[in-house]
Amino acid sequence: MRFDFNQLQNWIGEKSRVLDLACGDGTLLKLLADSKQVSGYGLEIDPAQIQTCISRGVNVINQNLDRGLSNFEDNSFDTVVMTQALQTMRYPHIVLDEMLRVGKECIITFPNFGHWKARFHLAVRGRMPVSDLLPYEWYDTPNIHFCTFTDFEILCREKHISVLHRRVVNEQSAQMLGDLAPNFFGETAIYHLAK
Repeated sequence: MRFDFNQLQNWIGEKSRVLDLACGDGTLLKLLADSKQVSGYGLEIDPAQIQTCISRGVNVINQNLDRGLSNFEDNSFDTVVMTQALQTMRYPHIVLDEMLRVGKECIITFPNFGHWKARFHLAVRGRMPVSDLLPYEWYDTPNIHFCTFTDFEILCREKHISVLHRRVVNEQSAQMLGDLAPNFFGETAIYHLAK
């Protein structure tokens, strides 16, 4: 199981309604349905991923998130989730507004582009980093908006969004360092937000 899924499960209530944006193959929704009896939908644009969702029994809608969520009414869901995809959105600030319009709360995870490994790679090699967490070259990456914990928290303050919880996670064992200096040592950010 992905290491960010463990934490975000703690912030989702039993039998709640969940909308999973850019849901990929439906792994998270299936996990939440099995462990927390949640109901809801995944939104995905990739036909192969949609097919995998269907084969898993996950309710999925083919939808381009950059076009908004106008097909959902205000507060339609208890929680709207987006894992590892906000940085791929054309207008992430608008997607964030829409998430908090259709959901009472939202949970977002994203890679921290201020992590020490990324900084080191740029400083020493003079190139954009390629790693297990960020496996793309600069020219074929889906990541179009690079942000750090600090960048995201500034956006939340500007939009008057409340940070209910923030968790720093790392695939490796440097968790304590990530808690002490998240913008430098945290690999993945997990934010639980409300208006």
